[in-house]
Amino acid sequence: MRKEIIRLTALAMVSFMACSAPGVTAFAGESEMPAAEEDADEENYDTGDASKDDPRNGDDIGENELLVVSFGTSYNDSRCATIGGIEEALEEAFPDLGVRRAFTSQIIIDHIARRDGEIIDNVSEALERAADNGVKNLVVQPTHLMDGIEYTDLIGELAAYSDAFEKISVGEPLLKSEEDLQRVADILAEETSSYDDGSTAIVFMGHGTEAASNSVYEKMQNVMSGSGYENYYIGTVEAEPGLEDVLAEVQAGEYTRVVLEPLMIVAGDHANNDMAGDDDDSWKSRFEAAGYEVECVLKGLGEMEAIQEIFVEHAAAAVEEASE
Repeated sequence: MRKEIIRLTALAMVSFMACSAPGVTAFAGESEMPAAEEDADEENYDTGDASKDDPRNGDDIGENELLVVSFGTSYNDSRCATIGGIEEALEEAFPDLGVRRAFTSQIIIDHIARRDGEIIDNVSEALERAADNGVKNLVVQPTHLMDGIEYTDLIGELAAYSDAFEKISVGEPLLKSEEDLQRVADILAEETSSYDDGSTAIVFMGHGTEAASNSVYEKMQNVMSGSGYENYYIGTVEAEPGLEDVLAEVQAGEYTRVVLEPLMIVAGDHANNDMAGDDDDSWKSRFEAAGYEVECVLKGLGEMEAIQEIFVEHAAAAVEEASE
């Protein structure tokens, strides 16, 4: 049978080559700090119980596998609630597929193994496991926010394994279509509706990327504003719009309170430190210094059932293509 990878179009490969250029910062779920620095930093707080997490690295997969690929996070409680929540939703939706996990951040994988003794496959290890277990049809569902560098890097890695399986089908990231943007905007508004009292600015902090896919944040802002969600603002840690831009927008309004929440799949290092940390340069501290009452909501997008359902639908489309 002819081996094929579904959705590895010429456009995707061109995007892969362009977005992988030196000097471009990849979108990530949390920063890849050096292992020693990360260890020292995490001694100061509790990230939760790793024993509650299922690394989904078992064998006996069967001929049909659904590989869920995430950047990863070393925050155990968030990992269980977000990435684990998405995986559980996919397992429930596709009981005939062996659901397995892979992380793209080797630094996070190594840190979790060193600190907690939990072993999580990287993408190559997960693909080797699938091939060794005789998987014929592989469906890959990324939990990435957008089809940026992380997503296109994944496509390139899958291409190297095109001869190992009869079919590989890849699901879309969370924010791919205009419909996805509108649905997520509505979900965010519904999830935070109790804060939307006219005197509160609801600010979502994304990661950001130097790649062209960073435009998704501006698009999301436009969708929010165009949908009548006037008290909602979106910024990024490492790109535009940045904290200064969002702070200026909020100060142009008549707000007394700010609610901060991550626009990321997980509530990891960026959410806990860059957003909600006590350092002078955190978003929380900067808004407080500007005179606002600030509340931080440490809840990753992956915790939300409605967000999980979008990933299920994207995976369903990939499963359908794999069966053709």
